[in-house]
Amino acid sequence: MATRLLHLRRLLPAARPSCAAAFSTAVTPTPRVSGLVDEICGLNLIEASSLADALRGRLGVDQLPPLAILMGGAAPLAGDGAGAAEEAKPKEEKMAFDVKLEGFDAAAKLKIIKELRAITSLGLKEAKELVEKAPAVLKAGVPKEEAESIAEKMRALGAKIVLE
Repeated sequence: MATRLLHLRRLLPAARPSCAAAFSTAVTPTPRVSGLVDEICGLNLIEASSLADALRGRLGVDQLPPLAILMGGAAPLAGDGAGAAEEAKPKEEKMAFDVKLEGFDAAAKLKIIKELRAITSLGLKEAKELVEKAPAVLKAGVPKEEAESIAEKMRALGAKIVLE
């Protein structure tokens, strides 16, 4: 019932936040663009949905690319200067890393297997097989701090570790 009320509130003009406050950009828009923004902000939910469908039909787009939904805007399609756009963006810092075993000292093999079992939930046989088939990913998708901690421990034992 509450979700239905929220849905209905969005349809009411008084319940919508002001679009003028949400419309801010570093470049001052032309009067034509400002007029379009004001007109679009005045649409109710059904009209906005119909506008989106009409634009998709006119532009020949089935749906927005998944990346555009996450970014809140349209993403460039392949061949539309996507390479130039990627170069202009600052490089984002990775949040998840894979800890990869590149190699190890033969004398430290047993210590590395024991440490790998402590880090992961692998059994003795699985940990031994993983170490022996190096290069192999020991742990995937771990946060930066945890990945660095694992790498330090394994390097101290004689393993050659790479964070990807």
